[in-house]
Amino acid sequence: MFALGANFTIFLVKGVAAFITGSGAMLAETVHSLADCGNQLLLLLGLRQARTPPSPDYPLGYGKAIYFWSFLVAVMLFSVGGMFSVYEGIHKLQHPEPLRQWWWAVGVLVVSIAAEAVSMRACLVEVSKARGSRSLVRWFRESRQAELVVIFGEDLAALLGLILALLAVVLAVLTGDPMWDAIGTLAIGVLLIVIAVFIAIEVKAMLIGQSADPDVYAALRRFLEQRPEIARVFSLITFQLGNDLMVAVKAQLNNSAVAKEDVINSIESELKRQFPQVKWSFFEPDNAA
Repeated sequence: MFALGANFTIFLVKGVAAFITGSGAMLAETVHSLADCGNQLLLLLGLRQARTPPSPDYPLGYGKAIYFWSFLVAVMLFSVGGMFSVYEGIHKLQHPEPLRQWWWAVGVLVVSIAAEAVSMRACLVEVSKARGSRSLVRWFRESRQAELVVIFGEDLAALLGLILALLAVVLAVLTGDPMWDAIGTLAIGVLLIVIAVFIAIEVKAMLIGQSADPDVYAALRRFLEQRPEIARVFSLITFQLGNDLMVAVKAQLNNSAVAKEDVINSIESELKRQFPQVKWSFFEPDNAA
């Protein structure tokens, strides 16, 4: 909600600056901020729907709803942000116009860059908690947190887009050639399209159905193999459902006087205690794979 309020305020300020200066790059950034406002509303809706409890029609809950709304965010970033900016850049190339009162645009862009840098830093703090020792690129490819992937992509696009817009305006003023403003507008459009495509690829994989984060999967496997009650793990299947996780295990139990039901209940209870994201667990005892 804080990000939504901040982006809406930035959208209004950018819109005024775009109207006063006639800058295409400034207009592209205005539309970009408007698209971000819509994106955050969609993510809030997705997070709310994902908390809906399971029902007979949706026995595993609505966790994957966040993937659908995250994919729509990528579509909006591609169309409303990227394609509009490309269109506006082409229009400005064909009909260049000199900038008016350019200092408005520079002032707004500098303040916006500072604000987005703070937002990006906060996002990277959350990403660092999630990625552990993995590189940023590897985390982006392996993460199952759709909302964090989208927010990271949005913040990156916003910060780079603002820098491009500022560079375009400054070059247009220094050279007296409005073509630089048009080129900057096109560059912002291409940037938004590229980032939207990368986000869409990652979220599409989640929509189709992915296993747990590789680090989480490895930790689950270690947990099961180290349990004294388990002689051998034949298979471990995980299924990510938003922020929840489903786990299916097929394993051979050690001979014990304790009833198998009690052993399995004990294993599942400890599993859910150590891995709170596990909402459903299915354990099949067997002697063969």
